[in-house]
Amino acid sequence: MSGDTLTTPHDLTRTPSRAARELALKRSEFDLAVHLGRIRTVPDEGGGGRRRVTLTEIERLRSAEGFPEALRESVRAVGTTEGAAILEVTPARFTRLARLGLVVPVKFYLNRYRTVVWLYLADELEQFAKGGGNDQLLSGRTPERMRDQLAAGVDLRPRNWRGRYLGFLRRQTADPWQSAGAVAALLDPLQIAEIVQDPYERACLNRFRPSPPAHGAPGSPAAHLVERIMTADDPDEISWLRSDLEQALDQARAHRPAPRPAPRATVSAPPEPSAPPEPSEAPERTRGLLGWLRRRSS
Repeated sequence: MSGDTLTTPHDLTRTPSRAARELALKRSEFDLAVHLGRIRTVPDEGGGGRRRVTLTEIERLRSAEGFPEALRESVRAVGTTEGAAILEVTPARFTRLARLGLVVPVKFYLNRYRTVVWLYLADELEQFAKGGGNDQLLSGRTPERMRDQLAAGVDLRPRNWRGRYLGFLRRQTADPWQSAGAVAALLDPLQIAEIVQDPYERACLNRFRPSPPAHGAPGSPAAHLVERIMTADDPDEISWLRSDLEQALDQARAHRPAPRPAPRATVSAPPEPSAPPEPSEAPERTRGLLGWLRRRSS
């Protein structure tokens, strides 16, 4: 027998923690790089929804020009103060640009006061600052239409983040039902119930519906706040997501129907009892013969 060791799938992949170390990234930087599609992952052969990184992917990234600084810089996320410094504007103006959707958050967290802190890609902000058509937005008077939107309370940060997050969820799917579940993750359960009226399809969809990003214990005020951020609330966004979900469901049904319980076996009725046999006359004839023999012998 040869002494060579058989190669298993795990020999050709790395866990997220080990891949982050080999790519010289903090775990938060690694997770964001995966979120943005900068690092490709594959499903873990062991199941459970876990992901791994192939050695081929790690070597691709390590051989890129400027590694690891360029990779780390591409996922550097900054808050309002640092973002404003990159754009050379006040934090107040930066916040207005973000509320109008002109700069898009890439992630968020809750501080100790349960206030949402939005983070932005520094690389994207630098590109925005260099854009020749943005000078008026960065230094001039805000156009009247935008001022009216801000006065009306427009804040597109949650919606724009949800759009990015949906892209991340879909990149992690390998099954049409998972893709449909990703869309459903951004809709209120009542919206889903209106679209998916079949209870077995709804159960299948909920099975693949990702949970919100973990922030606090389940049921805590922080968790409820994250759920609100995850759930679409703008009529236009809801309409778009409903249409997207219907299309994703059509593809999922064509790929594989939702599982249903096996039909119960039909129990056949017991056979009708047969009529009891007619009493035989043989015993009567036997008793008569015995009586005749007794009388003869007496």
